[in-house]
Amino acid sequence: MSFIWTIVIGLVAGALAKLIMPGKDPGGVIITILLGIGGALLATVVGTRAGFYSAGETSGFIGAVVGAIVILGLYRLFKKKR
Repeated sequence: MSFIWTIVIGLVAGALAKLIMPGKDPGGVIITILLGIGGALLATVVGTRAGFYSAGETSGFIGAVVGAIVILGLYRLFKKKR
């Protein structure tokens, strides 16, 4: 169930990342949401393994938003180079 919850948080994190990082995304809204889910999954794995927070804490949501911003930024960087 926590995996599904992480995906739901990733949807919200992707939307927040889009609001925080305005501009044209090469992939549109769907790609941004998928990148948000990826960022949430990445932040959850890294944050819990590093001991920053445990599953279900508020800081996990903040980490998911930061992870989504990082992945969205990397996606924009690599798509511009092509």
